[in-house]
Amino acid sequence: MASLVPPITIKEPQIGRGGGDVQPPVRDGGGESGGGGGSPDYEGRLRRARLGLAVLVVPITMLFVAFTSAYIVRQGLPTFDERTGKYVTDWLQVNLPVAGLLLNTLLLLMSSLTVELARRQLMRDVVLAPAGSIPGVSLGRQRNFPWLAATVVLGIGFLMGQWLVWQELGARGFYMATSPSSSFFYLLTAAHGIHLAGGILVMLYAVIISLLRRPVETRCIVVDITAWYWHFMAVLWIYIFALLYFAR
Repeated sequence: MASLVPPITIKEPQIGRGGGDVQPPVRDGGGESGGGGGSPDYEGRLRRARLGLAVLVVPITMLFVAFTSAYIVRQGLPTFDERTGKYVTDWLQVNLPVAGLLLNTLLLLMSSLTVELARRQLMRDVVLAPAGSIPGVSLGRQRNFPWLAATVVLGIGFLMGQWLVWQELGARGFYMATSPSSSFFYLLTAAHGIHLAGGILVMLYAVIISLLRRPVETRCIVVDITAWYWHFMAVLWIYIFALLYFAR
């Protein structure tokens, strides 16, 4: 006769219900911080910030592409002279203050170097930050050079230099309404200067949050985005300078 085996009951482990049970590890779901006060998602925030910068750079590039197209088309477009009854060109070659423009270009390139040094300095601080939080580990007192403040000074110097170039251009008889060529010079340099001033404002914000001792990850993201934007402004200025010099 077959014997009956009593059923075996397997109890499922009760997680998080008893006092002695082991809690499962909790991972961030991709947000800025975990629900239990986890560390910020630095890499995710940095990727999103860089994506936002790329979205910003695209319309700026398209704007200056449109300016370039209008510049070239208008340069070869004749106008009708009512006095002579003929089509003539009113495009005058602008006598550029090349020395001043070269000096401003040098200032901008130097500022691009200093902001890159500031970006790398903060990247290094982000990498070393976890080690500094380990008990018994001391990184020593680090005296970082104020590369960001130097960039702000150089950027303001560039804008002041552009203003002096405008003054020199006016002294040579080229004003906004002198000819289409001079109008385009003021338009291109002013548009670039406005976008550059926006980068300076963001740098000033980065300096302020650094003085307020905000988290190093936050400061690094702000400086990283500003640095790439600043590099873009430097390349854009070299392009504008070459366009105004060789296509005048």
